[in-house]
Amino acid sequence: MVEQALFSLGYFLPEIILVVTLCVIIAADLFTTRRDVPGYLLLTGLVTAAAALVWQGVSNEAIFFNMIAVDPFALFFKILLLVTTGFVVLFSLQSAELKAYKSRSGEYYMLLTGMLLGMFLMVGSTHLLMMFLALELTSISSYVLAGFTKNNLKSSEASVKYIIYGAVSSGIMLYGITLLIGAAGTADIFLINEALQAGAGTPLLLNIAILMILVGFGFKIAVVPFHFWAPDVYEGAPVTITAYLSVASKMAAFVLLIRFFTLSFTDPGAGFGSGTWELLPGINWNLLGGGMAAMAMIVGNLTALRQDNIKRMLAYSSIAHAGYLLMGVVILTGQGLVSVLIYFVIYLFMNLGAFYVVMLFSDKFGVLSIENYKGLGHRAPFEGMAMTLFLVSLTGIPPTGGFVAKLYIFGAAISAGWIWLVVIAGVTTIISLFYYVRVVRNMFLFTPEESADKVIFGMGSKIILLLLIIPVLLLGIYFSPLIEWAATSLNMLGM
Repeated sequence: MVEQALFSLGYFLPEIILVVTLCVIIAADLFTTRRDVPGYLLLTGLVTAAAALVWQGVSNEAIFFNMIAVDPFALFFKILLLVTTGFVVLFSLQSAELKAYKSRSGEYYMLLTGMLLGMFLMVGSTHLLMMFLALELTSISSYVLAGFTKNNLKSSEASVKYIIYGAVSSGIMLYGITLLIGAAGTADIFLINEALQAGAGTPLLLNIAILMILVGFGFKIAVVPFHFWAPDVYEGAPVTITAYLSVASKMAAFVLLIRFFTLSFTDPGAGFGSGTWELLPGINWNLLGGGMAAMAMIVGNLTALRQDNIKRMLAYSSIAHAGYLLMGVVILTGQGLVSVLIYFVIYLFMNLGAFYVVMLFSDKFGVLSIENYKGLGHRAPFEGMAMTLFLVSLTGIPPTGGFVAKLYIFGAAISAGWIWLVVIAGVTTIISLFYYVRVVRNMFLFTPEESADKVIFGMGSKIILLLLIIPVLLLGIYFSPLIEWAATSLNMLGM
């Protein structure tokens, strides 16, 4: 037992660094009067954790008695989570919305670190109890962060709604987990696979258990019909946290969903990529997942058309993108999962970029209404052009990275024979163009009032924007290294 623990600690170094960072932030908050120190400490912790990942290298190990996997699949998403968190910390250090709560900055960055730690555990979990604990660690931190600007009634409302929806979904998911453990006699997802191959459990019990677990996953990825919390939470939470939830939280939940379903319910004898959940008779899970993806794309895009608050519009956009991502999962082929990995890399930059411009405009002009964006492109040309690029990429128009992301998702679905789902995805993509273009039209096709001067943002914000713009453009024209990285990362233990 001691040998296994010591062996595991060697592969757990990035997570240990995050725990130490969290403790240092708490201690520093007690002894320093500078409110930006916790943010810089977190940035230091992120860089150190990234260095530990590089030093650790590519490995394929099961640690802590097969509860956590350290494999290329987890490594891929840990890198993305560190990049996402780094950008959000930079956003937070500049946010005027958070400056009103600077006395609580230590608490803010401590919770952000705790959320990141939970997501690190999520992307590597191979044990049902570890999956649930990691999910709850992430969720509890996000509940508090959603209501961090507590003097804002919408923020408090967002936090309460988030907690209520989250508690219900977690309770249902936990009950489903207990049913599955009872049926299979184990909580290890590899042993669950072996038990199901041996005929453990009854189809009715298994299907009920998986449906209940799916409720928890559906809530975290904000896919229809578990999406109702997202618009209110995205609108009420600070812009920085809204951006983080829309990318990092969604990413970690998708990784957990992919690992759980792929390793638990596909028949190794049939070979991965057979296109069906071989060990789950009774319900056509592919069709159910495809239906959820289609509804997310339809509901997300159609409802976004009617939104005036840009944070709510991007919330429904995020729901629609969850549908596109789920499409890559349910076709259950290697090409489909590679397309999901590619999509997440590009989605990270274009979605964070859009929210960053929203934050800049909100801080400087005090606007969140799309109607009030009229003329802002003339007053802040560089930021307006950046916003246009991010929205064009979210639509999926070349030569941006968003086009490549959707091209690979759609191509994988066509290759697997899901033509009807691709048609729905294509039509809803065209619909999305209308609400994205509305923002661009308001920024550039309306002239500002004569008394409204041009606004110059700081060099720091321009550098951050360039760091987001360059990958969106570069990945639209040169993406072969990304494809190779995604393909080599699709290696889960035993897969």
